[in-house]
Parts: sequence; C-alpha cells; structure tokens
Amino acid sequence: MKNIQDYFVPWVKGIPMYVSSHIELAWREPGLHRMMSNENPIPPSPKVLEAIQKYGQMANRYPDQGLIVRSKIAEINGLDGPENVMLGNGSSEVFDNIFRCFLEPGQEVIQHTPCFGIYKLRCNILGGKLISAPMRYENRQLEFDADAILAAVTDKTKIIVVANPNNPTGNFMDAKDFVKIARTGIPFVVDEAYVEFAGLEMSQVGLIEKYPNVLITRTLSKAYGLAGMRFGYALGDEEVIGQISAALLPWNVGTIPMWAALAALEDAAALEERVKFNNSEVDFIEESLSDVKGLDIFHSHANYILFDGTDTGKKGADMVAFAQERGLILRPQSPMYGRDGWFRITLGDKAENRMLIEAVKEFYSR
Repeated sequence: MKNIQDYFVPWVKGIPMYVSSHIELAWREPGLHRMMSNENPIPPSPKVLEAIQKYGQMANRYPDQGLIVRSKIAEINGLDGPENVMLGNGSSEVFDNIFRCFLEPGQEVIQHTPCFGIYKLRCNILGGKLISAPMRYENRQLEFDADAILAAVTDKTKIIVVANPNNPTGNFMDAKDFVKIARTGIPFVVDEAYVEFAGLEMSQVGLIEKYPNVLITRTLSKAYGLAGMRFGYALGDEEVIGQISAALLPWNVGTIPMWAALAALEDAAALEERVKFNNSEVDFIEESLSDVKGLDIFHSHANYILFDGTDTGKKGADMVAFAQERGLILRPQSPMYGRDGWFRITLGDKAENRMLIEAVKEFYSR
C-alpha cells in the first residue's frame, strides 16, 4: 500500500501553507498597532455598512455572476461592459486564476523585484519557474528596468507581471515601458492594487484595446479599505477575460462582498476622503523623517513607505523589533543590493503615524 504522500503531484509536495505571521500577531495581540500589511486605517463608509447589513440578510441565497458590479467597474474604466471584467476573492484569487490558465509545470513567470510575494506563491503551486528581474538601484533610489524584464524573456516565458505602483517601492514605471513589454505578446499582468491613491489617470487600462495580452488587476483592499471583504478584479479583452473566467470556481465571490464592493465603488466621496488623508499623511511622514541622517526614504504613491537605514549603521530588522517594543508592527524587508537597513511601514491613523515618527527618530538617535 502506497503512502498518501506518494500521490501528491511533485510541484505541490513539500510546499507549506502560507501564513502571514505579522497578521497573525496583530489578531493575537490587538493592542499592537497594525502598520505592516498595507491596510486602510479608515473603516468602511456608512453606505458600505448599509449594503453589508442589507445583503447579510440574504446570505441564504447564492450570489449571481455580478453583472451589476462588473458593469460599474467597466464604466469607471472606460471599457465596453461586464464582459471585460472578472471578479475574484481578492486580487490573490485573480492572480491564481490567471496563472492557472497560462502556466504549465516548468514554464516561466517573470517578476520585477522587489515585489509582492503572491506571484511567487501562485507560480510555485503550479510547478512554474519564477524568474526575477531586479530593479536598478541608482542614486539611492530603486528604479524600474523594463530592459531587464525583456532580457529575461525565453521561449518558456508564459507570464510577465509588474506592480504599478510597485510594492514595496511605491513608484510608477514609465508608460512607454509598458508598451515595450506589451508588444512581446506574452500575457502581461499589470498589478494596480494601489493605483487609486494616485488616480486612475496613472492606470495602464488603455493598453487593453490594442494589446489583448494585457491584463490589469485591482483590489478593493487598499484605497477602498475593504481588505477583510476579499474583493478583487481583472480587466482585459473580452475574449481573454471570458476564457480565464471559465476557470473560476462557481460563486467564488459571495453576495455580501459583491454588493459591498458596488456600494464602495459608487461612494466617490468616501474614496476621495481616504485618498486625501493617505496622501497628506505620506507627505507628513516623509517630511518629518527627512532630517534623520543616513535614512533613505522612498517617496510613495501608495499607502506604505519603504525606508533604508543602512547608512545609519543600523539594520532594518532591528528597527522593526524596536517599533514592536513601542507597540507598532512594521514590516521587515530582506537585505538587498548589499544593504541591510530596509524596512517598510503602512500608513496608520494620525495618532499611529505620529507614534511611528517618534519611534523612528528615537531608534536612529540612540
């Protein structure tokens, strides 16, 4: 009799379950301030809460295919209709579904690093090979390098993925570089999880009409502040979206998240409030810490800020540990480019942001 382990496909065998240790810590110790997971500190708007309450009373019914919310998303993005939109249980499921439709074991996904970890997770579970094209570190800044991405393309490349703005660096890639990559014809996923903080005029959604290989992914977890609702979507050519949608699990997005998402998308004033607050606080934090000698600040167009304190002689991991002693959970960043002073913060509320400034100044002045 064979052991059950012998029946697992080779590319799944041995892969551990993904556990977000910093989120587990935050739920386990609610007294700590959550400044680590790019969550929005402002709770859902009254209109969203009203939708949650209304459709919570209909949770005994299966959801429909989301034609109304998909139509709203298409309208916001200047697309023809709901056929250009695929919904997901967060953008994480959207990535999973896209990867499943294009990637076979042994084939390659190109990511631009440093970046969001979900691309690696979904590539590995399908037996794919992840190819990392690093950003350029120049003049104490991290810059996109479209030529490095193109140089990494082989006959095994099935997907290219770029976050815009990038997580964790917070910057945008030049529009002309998206065109260079789109012209390859390779499925090109542009992760726009944070684009609303800068405005949809920074979106690359306009590429879809000319390049059917381009897919735009978004989430309502960030600017809209619905991380716990798990609602994301993809935008693309009608035929491409239709084929990818065929691989979705039936009823993958629940009734409550779907209608809560519609309420959020229709509540333009609430989005404007969140974006205005976020962007003013980003500027405040960056200005307040600009006089910390040796601390490099990477200007962000999102709701997080990357720092590098290598030139202070102190490690980023030690800054994160110090902050936790002060009640703040920050996000460590692995050493890269021969430097070990990296760490990242998520914007909190006004009080939390001022606690953060005090903690950073205290740590680097010791």
